[in-house]
Amino acid sequence: MMKLKIALLISLMPTLVCAALDTVKIETATGLKGVLNEAEGVFKVTAPRNDVKVSVDGWQIPPFMGLTSWAAFKSGMKTETMVMGDLVLFPDEVNPVMSAALDAGLNITALHNHFFFDDPHVYFMHIGGEGSVEQLGGAVKTALNKVKEIRAANPTPAKLFGAGFAPTKNQITVPPLETVLGPKAAAKEGMVKFVFGRISKMACGCEVGKEMGVNTWAAFAGTDDNALVDGDFCVLESELQPVLKSLRTSNINIVAIHQHMTEESPRYLFLHYWGKGAAIELATALKRALALQESPLKPAP
Repeated sequence: MMKLKIALLISLMPTLVCAALDTVKIETATGLKGVLNEAEGVFKVTAPRNDVKVSVDGWQIPPFMGLTSWAAFKSGMKTETMVMGDLVLFPDEVNPVMSAALDAGLNITALHNHFFFDDPHVYFMHIGGEGSVEQLGGAVKTALNKVKEIRAANPTPAKLFGAGFAPTKNQITVPPLETVLGPKAAAKEGMVKFVFGRISKMACGCEVGKEMGVNTWAAFAGTDDNALVDGDFCVLESELQPVLKSLRTSNINIVAIHQHMTEESPRYLFLHYWGKGAAIELATALKRALALQESPLKPAP
């Protein structure tokens, strides 16, 4: 008899989970219509990107073929609900939308391309979060509203970060940056690079570090007053959101978030960035983000 009751309860679990989802509340919070998958207990809302025409491999691709932003809601174990999703964005939308999403309480979990030879270029920003329906649904709406705001101001996606970057020479002064960031820098033709190594262990048991690519780096070009910095942060999964928030608060653009390895321990994610401004201000912004990491990074010898 007890086994029968347990089997009946298990069979009803998807229905019970679905019943806990207030789909009307989700649609109201997001401003989007959705579809309920009763078997998985998931309610998914979608927003096709039909506002900008995109060609892939010379073919104008319909939103149905992978150009649809979505957010899927499921009853949570610790909070009312959880959300996962993917936002279809053009380059000039990525960082304003990322900031809006982070400020609204969402996590950013990946940023990458899904296509080659796409025109204009399209990027995909994966999101996640836990909380109330109102909070998460409102955060999704806030992010998508930022997209609408950007496209209303300029229907054609931009091809540069602002005015772009075209210095007549590279002449970065090294000592002030070393004072801020700590280690000695490598210099070449007026450019400067800092590298911070981290340690991980691969599935084979081999320890890998800085020279094997487990590192955070920052390279500066231009002049002290008109500088560019680009690079890569090597972060633990627990460090990703704090570092992203810090860099975006400092107006550093995030251009990719992904993994470089598989089966390593601890697991690292890599976020690539691009920033412009006074060199000392850029270095200070990077220092603030470095300080948020849970374990110290080792300067390259």
